[in-house]
This record gives sequence, structure tokens and C-alpha cells, in this order.
Amino acid sequence: MTENNVLEIAVKACDDKKAENIVAMDMKGISLMAEYFVICHGNSEKQVQAIAYEVKKAAQEQGMDLKRLEGYDQARWVLIDLGDVIVHVFHKDERLFYNLEKLWGDAPVVQLEGVLR
Repeated sequence: MTENNVLEIAVKACDDKKAENIVAMDMKGISLMAEYFVICHGNSEKQVQAIAYEVKKAAQEQGMDLKRLEGYDQARWVLIDLGDVIVHVFHKDERLFYNLEKLWGDAPVVQLEGVLR
């Protein structure tokens, strides 16, 4: 499975649970951690957990190896490591505070029009 397939699966899973402001960043040549970051948020702890669970479930259904899942119980910032794609699911308040889009501002944003409904 290519990193673009993993990215599409992750983004669709986030969208299925009504994640807000879904952004994918191309981290190639910028970060050694992953090829892509997906960043989104939910408006409550329950929604953050639902988004994270959906990403995990969608990845496992496609036979992907889930390398790490952090922060699920607190549901303020959940990190889902799918290898080449790392998904950051924030609670709305934490997303504003950590502002990863600005921190990694030199990373190009991936256009998601074809993926999102």
C-alpha cells in the first residue's frame, strides 16, 4: 500500500466522523518522522475519541500496521502513527494552542478536494 493510499484512508476516516478543518501536510524532506501529517479536530472528548477510533479501525481493516496510538484516554491530542502517515486528532482548544500548522509552516498543504465529500 502506498503512502498516498494510507493518507486517503486516514483522511476519509476523519471525515466520516465529522472531524473539522482536516489538513494534510506533505512532510517529505522536512521531517524524518513521516511522509504526511494529517491534522484535524473534534469539538468534544467523545468526538476526538470517535475520530481516532475510526482511523484505527479503517487502517486495521485495510491490513495496515498501527505503530502507535497515544493520548486516546485523555482525548485532548490523539496521535495515530500509521508509519508514513501520522494523524493528529486534537480537541478544538488544544489545536489552537499547539498550532502544528504554524510550527510546520514550511510544509506544503496537500489538496484534499478529491478525498473529502
